[in-house]
Amino acid sequence: MSAIRVLVLEDSLIIAMEAEDMLRLAGVENIDIVGSVEQARAAIAAETYDFALLDVNLGEGMSFGFARHLLDIGIPFGFVSGYSDTGDFPPDLQHIPLLVKPFDETAMREFLLRLFPAVA
Repeated sequence: MSAIRVLVLEDSLIIAMEAEDMLRLAGVENIDIVGSVEQARAAIAAETYDFALLDVNLGEGMSFGFARHLLDIGIPFGFVSGYSDTGDFPPDLQHIPLLVKPFDETAMREFLLRLFPAVA
């Protein structure tokens, strides 16, 4: 994996820390964890990210609006969710890779290969 900096938008610190550990094992050097869309917007304004992982349901709302913003500015991303598929997501976001919770290292690696097929 050649990603240098990754943004993780996740409202559960435990899940975010598990994702961080797995991303490090996959070779990611820098991982920034934020718990809200506001923090995520501030992070991408201050840093350059190779990709982002977005929890779908943040308690305060869904991350779909932020996902569309990432599409607009060209930052690759994938969703992380307890939902088993993207069928109930907005139609314009149903093609985005999904990592289903709970996940393990194997699931994370498969997810990253869907995000970055050229790595395979």
